[in-house]
Amino acid sequence: MWIRNPAEWGAAQIVATGHAMRSLGHALAHPDLDRASVTPVVNRISFADLRAALTEGFDDFLAFRDDVLFICLIYPVAGFVIAEATGLAPLIFPLFTGFALVGPFAAVWLYEMSRRREHGEAASWIEAFKSFGSPAAAATFKLGLLLIGIFALWLVTAMKIYTATVGQEMPTSFASMVHDVFTTSAGWALIFLGVGTGFLFALVVLSISVISFPLLLDRRISVGTAIATSIRAMRASPGPLLAWGFIVASALLLGMIPAMIGLVVALPVLGHATWHLYRKVVT
Repeated sequence: MWIRNPAEWGAAQIVATGHAMRSLGHALAHPDLDRASVTPVVNRISFADLRAALTEGFDDFLAFRDDVLFICLIYPVAGFVIAEATGLAPLIFPLFTGFALVGPFAAVWLYEMSRRREHGEAASWIEAFKSFGSPAAAATFKLGLLLIGIFALWLVTAMKIYTATVGQEMPTSFASMVHDVFTTSAGWALIFLGVGTGFLFALVVLSISVISFPLLLDRRISVGTAIATSIRAMRASPGPLLAWGFIVASALLLGMIPAMIGLVVALPVLGHATWHLYRKVVT
């Protein structure tokens, strides 16, 4: 058996990635319009299904930990870079909490790894990345752009809430901002308005994306059908899926507390679990 050296292996992965990017470009420029006409069937799920999905997601995480632990380091690093780049202390909390709004898109490659493992296919992160050259890539990126747009709208809204409650003047430091927020009436107004508005944004994103991305990877359907199916799933099982949203938000928040390093574990477990949740919701 011929064993390639690291340079040969790296070159092969670069070539494979290049092919995937070219395929993605073609998919975005020429989206596949031959969509299935069969409407996905939505099942009612229970809280026991949430526990089962998390257990199965953790099992996938253990199977792929060598792949996902390294790649997921990107997220805490990117979070710090973005926060530093803005230079605006009032946006730090909305940036970190808003990660949950784009999380479903950021975890697409994790859904694909779980899908491949389920079907007995090669399931490394490289193989998962190649899926972005599939016919589903165009629809996946369109839905991803929608979530990014909602995330941007959340940042604008959060900034307007800050200026409407605390004022136009920016804090001199993060410590001074924290002091102003927790020791003044204006700061508490900011907290209540911000949390309430953020909840509405999160509810919208949960409704349209709770199972949309796994569905797009699994079936040849349009973005509109995926969103409509996700909304039907929320209507069929509002309690369990709202609880799922709370679980995801809580896990991401806890993952961010220790310098965002916890995301290295929280994100892959949640991503893999989302695939298994989708399998329970849609038939």
